[in-house]
Amino acid sequence: IAAGERQLDYLESVLDALNRAESERDVQEIRAELTGSGVLKAQRGSAKQRKIKPAGPMRFVSGTGYEILVGRNNAQNDELTTKLAAKTDLWLHVQKIPGSHVIIETGGQTPPDRTVTEAMQLAAYYSQAREGQNVPVDYTPVKYVKKPAGARPGMVIYTTYQTAVVTPDAALCEALKEKN
Repeated sequence: IAAGERQLDYLESVLDALNRAESERDVQEIRAELTGSGVLKAQRGSAKQRKIKPAGPMRFVSGTGYEILVGRNNAQNDELTTKLAAKTDLWLHVQKIPGSHVIIETGGQTPPDRTVTEAMQLAAYYSQAREGQNVPVDYTPVKYVKKPAGARPGMVIYTTYQTAVVTPDAALCEALKEKN
């Protein structure tokens, strides 16, 4: 039963990533993740899919100038949290709901409350709770976030965290999006 529940949680997070996919590349990355984790079988002629260069995380700039990174799918969430983020960066995620991992690049500084609130709104918006109100968002330094051995992509455990409640704001997300 426990293994089935973990599989269900993982598949719900994949469904959430599919619902938030913005391009064909996003869908192809999710397909590659499912193939890599053994959920889907590799298709013949899939060498073309492996050559796709993954898109990086979404980038935002807070009103106070801090860079905020948001994962697009489980594989990106893994890379963002375990490889790209510094131990002193701040990690955010909606509580007990599938969604993106959000990282505030702090540079060793304590970000202002405004930046943390904006990042919480991004975490809520890029989750299954996008249409909700009063969404609980957990946040903690990256050093308290761990990936259990053998866990599926995007699955982490974390300790020593705080929780705040925010309402997702699509207009704020668009305003903070980094223009390339």
